[in-house]
Parts: sequence; structure tokens; C-alpha cells
Amino acid sequence: MTKAEKVAFTISKLQELYPVIPIPLDHKDPYTLLIAVLLSAQSTDVRVNLITPLLFERADNPWDMVKLSVAEIREIIKPVGLSPMKAKGIHGLSEILIAKYEGKVPQEIHLLEELPSVGHKTASVVVSQAFGIPAFPVDTHIHRLMYRWGFSNGKNVVQTERDAKRLFPKALWNDLHLQIIWYGREYSPARGWDLDKDVITKTIGRKTVLQDYHKTKKTRK
Repeated sequence: MTKAEKVAFTISKLQELYPVIPIPLDHKDPYTLLIAVLLSAQSTDVRVNLITPLLFERADNPWDMVKLSVAEIREIIKPVGLSPMKAKGIHGLSEILIAKYEGKVPQEIHLLEELPSVGHKTASVVVSQAFGIPAFPVDTHIHRLMYRWGFSNGKNVVQTERDAKRLFPKALWNDLHLQIIWYGREYSPARGWDLDKDVITKTIGRKTVLQDYHKTKKTRK
């Protein structure tokens, strides 16, 4: 298969598996999505979805959020981890949204990246999922699968994002980044990986990845 054929096969299989794409983080508007994505850093979506209702019950907009102290926010979000930094970031970005943007979340990645605790991946998720602007946020699942599929060399997420944007049609970026995340979780995880269930990697996977898998499997027997 040529690279173009592998890309076409991957897109086709992902669309077949995920014709309707679930949104991993519960939210109702750009602000609540921004907070949920910020909270998800080094945590799980499941845990974040358990905590955000408690936080949003108290404050689901910047004006209510700044009425809470950093300590109060931290107490609520403690179970998601990194709570001191995240609480400070949530309070700080809420203040900036009120002061600079009339409480609205900006739609430009570079403006989002200027907010406290908001990195490139968080900004990319917000513009793609809240505003429908094409972006390709790279998380650990996408980084892993782009390497397994031979679509990127896996050196760093910056390179992986660049390769994904070069290979995949821009109109599909917002769907694909979510489809790849779901596929990685369900069929091609980092641990407990069963290649027989992972039809994409089994069909188009990087030769060295497939060889290492079979070698490791033999040594386990």
C-alpha cells in the first residue's frame, strides 16, 4: 500500500467505526469546555466529567468563577490532580476573559494560548470542538497511533501534529482527532494491546512496530 492508500484506508475505517463521534468531555459552551480541557491535563476524561458538575454548579461562567477563591476552586477540583496550578489558572483566565473579552472565550489559538494554564493542545481542542475551526490537537493516543501507523516518526507531539495536518484533509481534522482518540482507547491502547482487534495497525502498521509486537508476544508464551 502507498502512503496515500494507507491514509485513505485509515479514514475509511475510522468513519465506519465512529459515524457518530462522542465528545469526551461534558460541557455546554466554550467556557465550560475550556475549563474541562484544562482540568483534563494528566487526568482522565471520566474523572473530569465527575468533577465538572460540582464545579459548574457553583460557577459555570467567568463572573461566578472569580467570586470563588483559588482555594475554593482547588478544593472542588482536587481529585483531578495538579489542583494548585489548575485552580490558579482557572481563576486567572476567568479574570482575563472578563477584563479583555467581555467574558467570552476567544476563537483564535494564539489568544487562547496567552491565557494562564492554557497550552497549545488545550487551545486546539477548544477551537475545534467549541467553534468548529479546523485544528488537530495531539494527545497521547494520537501520538502513539501516528507512530504505530507509520504516519509520523514519534519524536514529539509538535512533529506529530505537523504530520497529521499534512496527511489528512483539513475538512476532516476535527472529526479525525476524536476518532483516533476513541480508536486508541478501544482498539490500540498502550497497555494490554491485542493486535488481532486492532485492524488498522494490523493492516497498515509500521513494520518495526509489528515485528516488536510479535517478538514480545513470543517471549510471553
